[in-house]
Amino acid sequence: MKISRNVRRLLAFCMLAAIAVPALPALPETTLQRIARTGKITVGHRESSIPFSYLNEQKQPIGYAVELCQRIVTAIGKQLGRELKIDYRPVNSANRIDLVAGGEVDIECGSTTNNAERRQRVAFTIPHFITSTRFMVKSTSSIEGHSDLHRSTVVTTRGSTAEKLFRDLQLMSKLVVASDHAAAFAMLEAGQADAFMMDDILLASLRAGARDPKAFRILEMSYRIESLAIMFARNDPDFKAVVDNEMKRLIAAGEVHAQYRKWFEQPIPPNGINLRWPMSHLLRNSLRFPSDWAPD
Repeated sequence: MKISRNVRRLLAFCMLAAIAVPALPALPETTLQRIARTGKITVGHRESSIPFSYLNEQKQPIGYAVELCQRIVTAIGKQLGRELKIDYRPVNSANRIDLVAGGEVDIECGSTTNNAERRQRVAFTIPHFITSTRFMVKSTSSIEGHSDLHRSTVVTTRGSTAEKLFRDLQLMSKLVVASDHAAAFAMLEAGQADAFMMDDILLASLRAGARDPKAFRILEMSYRIESLAIMFARNDPDFKAVVDNEMKRLIAAGEVHAQYRKWFEQPIPPNGINLRWPMSHLLRNSLRFPSDWAPD
């Protein structure tokens, strides 16, 4: 069959056009797609954030936030139609955001504050706790209020919101930073710091686990209300939807309240300490209308 000149020109044009148009780049793999392909999810956990996320005697992660994350992982597995293997990875205050933002940790289960600055890099689900920043001192200390903190040595944890807040308070004090909460408490216990600045519930947890809990007291003054929430990567709406929906289900089913009572109002491992920290009215009210909104 003889092909006309016009048809030959058209074919040639189409071939040139196909060569000239570059192939569209492949869309990046989403978190859910990668988890579905590998069958594995990386869960970031803390090592000394009692009772949220810490290690038991077998060096395995346990805690309030860890158990909530385990339920979320189960929900993700159901969504994907397969059982998932959890790869636990320890994180700390200084590296947790970088690891989540960089994709090395899929979901972080600890005691992380949701605020505007962090939401520029990562995303959060519905808060599982509301806390305030306070100071803990030794019971024998003469420090009673804000003015007494001047010319003292204050310790906090590197990368925490307390570290930044300290600068805003403009105290005439020396700030030292420790690698984690346990190390910061050890400095207070050893007399290397006069006060430990941190979330009140973490201070209460460390005090309850001390050899002599009565040797420490938490000052009454409170500096900032913060919402703690599970953290994961930004700009991944499908993954966020699964996490948010499971948190809402856990709240509606009363499982969050049951987990709270287990970890804050009953003896917990490994030493059977009881924080005796009832759910605050702020948290109870926020759970009535679940939202990822948080004060900044």
